[in-house]
Amino acid sequence: MTNNEKNKFNNGQIDLVSFALCPYVQRAIIILDEKKIPHNRTYIDLSDKPDWFKAISPLGKVPLLQTEQGVLFESAVIGEYLDEVTTGSLHPTDPFEKARHRSWIEFGSTILASIAGLYSAPDAKTFREKRAVIIGKFEQLEAQLGDTDFFASNDFQFIDAVYGPIFRYFDTFELFISDNFFPSTPRVKKYRATLSRRPSVIQAVPENYQSRLIDFLIKKDSYLSQKIEQKAA
Repeated sequence: MTNNEKNKFNNGQIDLVSFALCPYVQRAIIILDEKKIPHNRTYIDLSDKPDWFKAISPLGKVPLLQTEQGVLFESAVIGEYLDEVTTGSLHPTDPFEKARHRSWIEFGSTILASIAGLYSAPDAKTFREKRAVIIGKFEQLEAQLGDTDFFASNDFQFIDAVYGPIFRYFDTFELFISDNFFPSTPRVKKYRATLSRRPSVIQAVPENYQSRLIDFLIKKDSYLSQKIEQKAA
């Protein structure tokens, strides 16, 4: 890290533009906290984007990192930048292992897409199909995990910032449904539990995250929405 960047980070002169429910925002926040980078968080409503946000966000998405040098977008790019300009890397040093981790980071994004399909499923049949897809992905992840605390190490790494937000969804789902998403993946289950206790993962969302997620799920008018409403009745 250059002296200018040290001073900038120490003064907290970076701002992460965020949306309270976005798992990709959570990735960036986790990296910021793991690297101990002072920062501000500005939360916006993606259904009513402010004009200033539209002017600086080419894709109209969060997260967005505002720095003295300019604006960065896309969570992967933001995370890599934060890792590169601070002391020590959260990536493995071996080039192949680093590339393998990046591959499984992309795999994590496909799980998020499957989760979106799950909570949007209009009926029980579609919900079961989406659940089976997610279980299948967790079984693939299971084969990659060993006996370490995290993905491939007893130390927290960049890839672990990706899976913390993924597992967080199931804390809420399990309040309303009895479906087990981890019936054949004990290592994934352990990985989930370990990440759930990590301070950076816990603090990656605002205090009202779960209530906001529940409201969001109800508005999807889906099979899961019905389950939530039945539980609340």
